[in-house]
Amino acid sequence: MNFKWLKQYMPRGLYGRAALILIVPIVTIQLVVSIVFIQRLYEDVTRQMTRNILLELRYLVREVNSAESPEEARRLVAPLLQPLALNLSLPAHAPTPDRRRIYDLSGRIVMATLREGLPSVMAVDLMNPDRWVHVRIKTRQGDIEVAFPRFRVSASNPHQLLVLMIFTGILMTIIAYMFLRNQLRPIKRLAAASEAFGKGQVVKYHPSGATEVRAAGASFLAMRARIERQIEQRTVMLSGVSHDLRTPLTRLRLGLSMLEDCPETKDLSRDVEDMERLIDGFLNFARGQAGDELCATDPVALARQVVGNATRTGGDVRLIAPEAGREVMLRPTAIGRALENLIGNALRYGSRAELRVKQTDRSLRFTLEDDGPGIAPERREEALKPFARLEPARNQNKGSGVGLGLAIAADIARVHGGSLRLGQSRRLGGLRVDLVLAV
Repeated sequence: MNFKWLKQYMPRGLYGRAALILIVPIVTIQLVVSIVFIQRLYEDVTRQMTRNILLELRYLVREVNSAESPEEARRLVAPLLQPLALNLSLPAHAPTPDRRRIYDLSGRIVMATLREGLPSVMAVDLMNPDRWVHVRIKTRQGDIEVAFPRFRVSASNPHQLLVLMIFTGILMTIIAYMFLRNQLRPIKRLAAASEAFGKGQVVKYHPSGATEVRAAGASFLAMRARIERQIEQRTVMLSGVSHDLRTPLTRLRLGLSMLEDCPETKDLSRDVEDMERLIDGFLNFARGQAGDELCATDPVALARQVVGNATRTGGDVRLIAPEAGREVMLRPTAIGRALENLIGNALRYGSRAELRVKQTDRSLRFTLEDDGPGIAPERREEALKPFARLEPARNQNKGSGVGLGLAIAADIARVHGGSLRLGQSRRLGGLRVDLVLAV
């Protein structure tokens, strides 16, 4: 059986689901016990008590029917009324129909039992303010009306059990919720620490709670330590290699400058420039995840600064954003580096670009569109990998890159708990890049 349709109505939070698991069994048990009590125990008790008073009513009716006149009937039953705790009206008062409150569940059993045991019963009135039952009975001397207290045919305080059950259920629910909250708090702390680490933040965390939660927390700490060591090793390695390569490149450039100006010398100079560009790309990639400290930053001002730098170097870049944005916690240097790489790619493979900034309560989106050839959908995932070059799908006349621009931007997006998405630009016809950050 498929229960997928039920998921949309279920709570999404851990507290909500735990409360649902707790409340549903308690409510179900109370409903089952209540139904069993009302329909079986309570109804059986009411039926038995009503049958007891039926014996008295039958005897009373038999005495009235044996009399020759109403006066004689009153004389015969008068000594019986006080011992039996009954009131008799002969003849009966004005006729009244059957009356019962809607929520009076035991009254239905009382009426049915009286009619079943005494067919001459004409009406049963259970809505009297004095809490007495008035029964109209047909006899040889005319209609009579017999009244007796309600507690003689049904339990006087049946609601006490229900009130006790509800009160106990609420009390146990509160106690269980407090216990569950203490058990769920370590899980929420672990989730918060994991989410923060996914955004590049290292928060203080100590495993606590149940044994399984402690084991998960210890595994998370070990995993976090391994990832931090790997990031540090990658950064140190790339920085060291890039730094060591600059010395021979400087000597090569110095040597080439002392040679005569010839085609071979120009080709070697271009090779040296390509190697320097590769080294700069390595350094940027190594610094991509390290970034800088989080601080309150206006994303619109940051985007305007990056676009201004690109425009001053001859790039045709247009910024579409409000005058000022709402400050959010960002790593401004890292985000600026990501935008610079994206704009550099857009201008390398196209002639103009547009950068849009959109803020919501939960996210920040930088959208960059260019008029280049774009990237085929089947190759977009490959384009986000480090050192991936897709020149066959892009314009090679603008020069070749290192293949790290999109990878650096994707890493910076992941550090901020976001993502980098590639698509097709509808406005300019080229590549559309969405840098989405969680705020």
